[in-house]
Amino acid sequence: MAEQPWGQPYPVRPQQQPYGQPWQPVPTAQSAMRASNTDRDRTVDVLKAAYAEGRLSREEYGQRFDAVHAAQTYGQLAQLVADLPAGPMPGPFGPAAPGPPAVYGPVPLPMPVPARRVNGMAITSLALGVLSLPTLGAAGLGAVATGHVAKAQIRARGDEGTGLATIGLVLGWLSVGGWVLLFLLAGLGALD
Repeated sequence: MAEQPWGQPYPVRPQQQPYGQPWQPVPTAQSAMRASNTDRDRTVDVLKAAYAEGRLSREEYGQRFDAVHAAQTYGQLAQLVADLPAGPMPGPFGPAAPGPPAVYGPVPLPMPVPARRVNGMAITSLALGVLSLPTLGAAGLGAVATGHVAKAQIRARGDEGTGLATIGLVLGWLSVGGWVLLFLLAGLGALD
């Protein structure tokens, strides 16, 4: 068993045995640990990939599959897949693909996206709309006018504040409607 730089042992890859012989556990600390069903499933996945890629014949796959389900330790499972890659491999190896250029020093962060500003006319429309409700004042006309101007500016400039302008317009039109209703009622009362 080899030692890592900090003095802890780590398992060494076992020597290969012919597949006609029974598999023996590798004598390491980890290889003696009991294997779980999940460990067996992972080992079967590696075997399936190797069989699908043509690395194992049908007979070899069947022998190893049976041995996986009979295995009781990590060492026995490791022995079954020691000569196989851990999963599907890419096609024939060619020259390495060019990667991104090496970056030396700190990596620059992307530029932050500036926040869109809220349209001032939309804020004005909302303020005039709120002021016009309690008194049914003439501020409702101002809220309607500034609300329409704000909507046009927001479309042209891409500013924020569509909701504010819409609320200002609604409140302004409610105020104007209240004034119209008040004048109609006053006119009907004068006719009587």
